[in-house]
Amino acid sequence: MAEHFKIVFEGQLRTGVDLETARLNLAQLFKSDVANMDRLFTGKPVTVKRGLSHGDAQRYLKALNDAGVEAKIEPEQPVSWTLEEIDEPASDRTAFEPATSPYAPPRASVAQEGPDVGELKVFTVQGRIGRLRYLAWTMALTFVGLVLGALCFGIMSMSLVAGGLLGAIVLVAFVVVSIQMGAQRLHDAGWSAWLLLLNLVPVVGGFFPLLMIVVPGNGGPNRYGAPPPPNSRTVKLLAVLWILVLALVFVGAMMGGLQKVQEQVEATTGEYEQTLPYDDDSDDATPPAVPVDPADSGDSSDSEDDQ
Repeated sequence: MAEHFKIVFEGQLRTGVDLETARLNLAQLFKSDVANMDRLFTGKPVTVKRGLSHGDAQRYLKALNDAGVEAKIEPEQPVSWTLEEIDEPASDRTAFEPATSPYAPPRASVAQEGPDVGELKVFTVQGRIGRLRYLAWTMALTFVGLVLGALCFGIMSMSLVAGGLLGAIVLVAFVVVSIQMGAQRLHDAGWSAWLLLLNLVPVVGGFFPLLMIVVPGNGGPNRYGAPPPPNSRTVKLLAVLWILVLALVFVGAMMGGLQKVQEQVEATTGEYEQTLPYDDDSDDATPPAVPVDPADSGDSSDSEDDQ
C-alpha cells in the first residue's frame, strides 16, 4: 500500500512576516474569511491536509511557505479497522474539513492561488492604489471639480444663495474624495492614512503630496490588503497627461515668480535712484563765489587813497 502524508501547522510564521500579513495570505489561499484564520494560530498542531502523496505534500507545503507560514510534513498512520481507532482526536482534525468526514476534500486546493490583486473602489478609505492610478484618479477628480465649479459660478450669477450652497457641497465632496484617494495611496506604501494630516503642517505640507506620488507601493500583500490590479492603458495615459499638466503649471508659476522678482528689483532700483542728490546744470544756476586774495584787497585800498 502506498504511503500517505499530512500537512501539520502549529502557528509558526516565517522570518520577516507579521501575523496580519500571514492571516490575509492564508485567507486568500483557502478562499475564506480572515477571521476564520484565527483557529490556525492557537498554538496547537492543526492538520491542514491529509491523505497526500509525497509530491502533493511538497506542493502543499510550498504554497503555505509562500503564504508566510511554516508547516511540516508528517507520515500518516495507515487506517486501522479497529473500533478503538475510529474516533479521530479533536486536536488532529483538518482545519478546513467537516468534522463528520475527515477525508473530505478541502474547500479549495492549496495549490490554487488566491486572488493576487485587490478590488478597486474609489469612494472608500479601504484598499490600495498605485502611483499611476493615483495620478489618473486625481486628474479625473480635478476635471470634474472644475466643471462643477464653473456650474456653481453660473448658478451664482442667477441666485447667489443657490450657487453658494451648491459650491459648498461640491467643495466638501471634493475634499472627502481626495482624502479617500490619498488614504488608498498611502496604504499601498504600507503607511497609515493619518499621515494625510501632514498636508496641514507648514513647510511639510508643501512637499508631502510630491512624496505620495514618488514613493512606490509594496510588491505583495500588506496589512491593508492585496496589491492593486495592473494599470490599464487609460490609467497610464491619464497619469502621463496629468504629469505634463503639473509640469506646465510649475513652469508657469516659476516664470511668474521670476517676473515678479524682476519687477520688484526694478521698482527698488528706481526708488534708490530718486534718493540720490540732484545735479542741476541749467544756465540760471548761481556761479560759485570766487575767493578774494587779501593782497589784492590791500592794493585796491591804496589806490583809492592816492586818488
